[in-house]
Amino acid sequence: MNQDHLICPVCSTACSLLDVVDFNKSCMDEAARVFPPCGLPVYYALCPECGFCLAPDLATWTLEEFEERIYNTDYCLVDPDYLDVRPRANAANLVSMFRTMPPSVRHLDYGGGGGLLAKLLRESDWNSISYDPFVDKGLDPARLGPFDLITAYEVFEHVPDIRQLMSNLRALLSPNGLILFSTLASDGNLHPGQRINWWYASPRNGHISLFSKKSLALLAQGSGFNCASFSPGFHVFFTGVPPWAVHLFPADFARSS
Repeated sequence: MNQDHLICPVCSTACSLLDVVDFNKSCMDEAARVFPPCGLPVYYALCPECGFCLAPDLATWTLEEFEERIYNTDYCLVDPDYLDVRPRANAANLVSMFRTMPPSVRHLDYGGGGGLLAKLLRESDWNSISYDPFVDKGLDPARLGPFDLITAYEVFEHVPDIRQLMSNLRALLSPNGLILFSTLASDGNLHPGQRINWWYASPRNGHISLFSKKSLALLAQGSGFNCASFSPGFHVFFTGVPPWAVHLFPADFARSS
């Protein structure tokens, strides 16, 4: 393993190897193992300062390698909800969160797969489009913006270069826009000197960047955002709060910057 890859991309602290798992470990294995072990070791490294956890070798893969080895025809076996169930649930949740969304608000679903979530939102009169690097290969996302609201459901944990992700999102976002995203915080699940037993640390699902709440806050700060969490798995990056989202930010809403 290249030790140069063991520098935390969030806070630039030297990371230590935490554990190794088989590449075929998936999020569905708690119920019943989907694939037998394949013998390919995937090492995870943990930052002692901010708690960010990464799979450094997989972070060097090309887009084509991810397509071939992870996001192939068998991917639905390790994430059966990604095609239909999850985008429908997320669309319903957004419509519930923003019952009076002005039509002038431009929404981008970043990492939106086949675009079902954006399609459902358009049916609810949202000004919504989707972008996914694996689906929209010939499209430059920088030419789409700016957007007032960006959603990124189950995206952050899949991204090998989180600094590039933040740069992309920052460039696409309007001033005082919001980034709503889901990724499960690792707090209480990863510990130095202990084996990885957390179901979410699953390379076959493409989960190669695992965030603590502290690492999310520092990641936001590095791009000029505040960070807040609605739950361990649902978060927001923001600078100012637009009028159409004021109801999401009560006076006692937990914020970090």
